[in-house]
Amino acid sequence: MNPSESIDQLIAGITDWRGKTFASIRKAILEADPEIIEEWKWMGSPVWSRDGMIAVANAHKGKVKLTFAHGANLPDPDRLFNAGLEGNARRAIDFFESDKINERALKNLVRAAIEHNQTKLKKNAPASARAKVPSRKET
Repeated sequence: MNPSESIDQLIAGITDWRGKTFASIRKAILEADPEIIEEWKWMGSPVWSRDGMIAVANAHKGKVKLTFAHGANLPDPDRLFNAGLEGNARRAIDFFESDKINERALKNLVRAAIEHNQTKLKKNAPASARAKVPSRKET
C-alpha cells in the first residue's frame, strides 16, 4: 500500500468528526502546492513534504493535531498556531470539534513552510548548486 492509500485508510477508519476534519486538513495541504508528497512515517503518521518535511498530522482523543516541523520559523499572521508555542522548532495547530478550518490561512502556512524548506536547501547547497533550487516565486 502506498502512503496516500494508507492515509485514505486511516481517515476512513476515523468515523467521528475527527475523520472529516482530518480529510479537510489533508485537502487544504494538497491544494496548497501540486508538488507536495504524502508520506507514511513512524508506524502510522501522515506526513506532507516538499523539499523537506512540512507537517505531520495525528488524530487524538478530542482533537486533530497538525504539527509543522519548522513552525517556529514561519510567519503566522492569522495566528493558526495554538499548541507547541514554547518549542524552538515545531509549532502545532490543535483542531477541536467545533473549529472551522481557515483554508486560506492554512494554505498560506503550508506555502511558507515550503519556502522555508527551499531557503534551507539553497543555504546548505554547495555554491555551484545554489542557483539550481528555484524559489516559490520562480515557479
